[in-house]
Amino acid sequence: MGVTIGIRREDKNKWERRVPLTPDDVAELGRRHDLAFVVQPSQIRVFGDDEYLAAGAAVQEDLAAAGIVVAVKEIPLELLRGRTTYLFFSHTVKGQKYNMPLLQKILDLGATLIDYERIVNEQNRRLIFFSLHAGYAGMAETLAAAGRRLALQGRHTALVDIKPAHEYGDLDELKAHLREIGARLSAAAAAGEGKPLVIGMAGYGNVAAGCREVLDCLPARELKVTELADAAKAGVADLGPLAFVTFREEHMVEPRSADAQFVLQDYYQHPENYRGIFERHLPHLDILVNSIYWDSPYPRLMTRKWARTAWAQGKQPRLQVIGDISCDLEGAIELTTKPTMPDEPCYVAVPDTGELLMGVEGPGPVIMAVDNLPCEVPRESSQYFSRVLSDMMPALAQADFSVRFESLLLPPHLKKAVIAHRGALAPDYRYLQEYLDRGRR
Repeated sequence: MGVTIGIRREDKNKWERRVPLTPDDVAELGRRHDLAFVVQPSQIRVFGDDEYLAAGAAVQEDLAAAGIVVAVKEIPLELLRGRTTYLFFSHTVKGQKYNMPLLQKILDLGATLIDYERIVNEQNRRLIFFSLHAGYAGMAETLAAAGRRLALQGRHTALVDIKPAHEYGDLDELKAHLREIGARLSAAAAAGEGKPLVIGMAGYGNVAAGCREVLDCLPARELKVTELADAAKAGVADLGPLAFVTFREEHMVEPRSADAQFVLQDYYQHPENYRGIFERHLPHLDILVNSIYWDSPYPRLMTRKWARTAWAQGKQPRLQVIGDISCDLEGAIELTTKPTMPDEPCYVAVPDTGELLMGVEGPGPVIMAVDNLPCEVPRESSQYFSRVLSDMMPALAQADFSVRFESLLLPPHLKKAVIAHRGALAPDYRYLQEYLDRGRR
């Protein structure tokens, strides 16, 4: 028998039911590559212990026999062991303060950490992710929030009947219900009832692709950014019940210099040369969905200052709901200051005071800020993720992790994702030492 792979039980919260490898893929890897699996038992995991047993895995608490341990979320410090290779989303590569003790522990133990987030191709695009499924659940939750918010204002639409994504049996059931709701929206529009809802989607990556797939279940008309201002004035007879526009970087910023042109790579490398212009679009939107990666040098999509003006003295701007799927706290959406859970996905952020009112009622925008959205479609998101990860497992199982980093034989996309190895940060991640030192101080 070859290498033993451990699959850790996810226990960060009751919603975390995903798995990194499904029973079907465990069985296939065992057959084709002579790999053994040991799986921690779980009462909430979307795939049951009996399914792993049927796939040929051992189900037990002790993962000591596993040289490689895979998980989805961070592993508690007390469960980490030396001479072990770990794969999970570590949330350390930005120097996140709350996870520096985790990184330090891995270094102290001389263990190896491989972060899924850093498994990328030559164009720096991620190869393994749950982003698509975050888009599915995030768009559904955002539309549900919009239905509830509009109903409070006396605008009753079929969107109010959308359930939280986790209450559907599976993704097919969610999509079928959305198509039914779409038919009702179309019928109301044909009768001249209601006003169009204009949705802005910031971003065009994997999350946005999931959002688009949800919108494909509804009578949603795609617009160009140049059509947005005119479309915002149109009636339901001309525009239909729903319209959406996708914003790219060139719609979000402009060069500070009047004689300069927007160049994407220059923006990525020198964001200080650009200023944010996204707030020009906000008055034309009913719903904003944010799926962009954001970091501090880049302009925001919505600032607290803009929101204070928009909602000042009881004013009601057109924008009602923000689906902040990226959920970077005080990031692209500065009013997003707290992540939420699927059972309470939304709050109203009061711009003047910073107060958060759970639900959809209050003087400010509704913000959907669930930060573990793929948990709401756990089976499909796990199957998608596992298909990709299972293709990587043979190379990981064949690697000799006892050698120095320079001698570690892994495919380039996996080696680039090694954050720490044998007590040292990998060369690409030595910048994290500064954050580790800050944590000690």
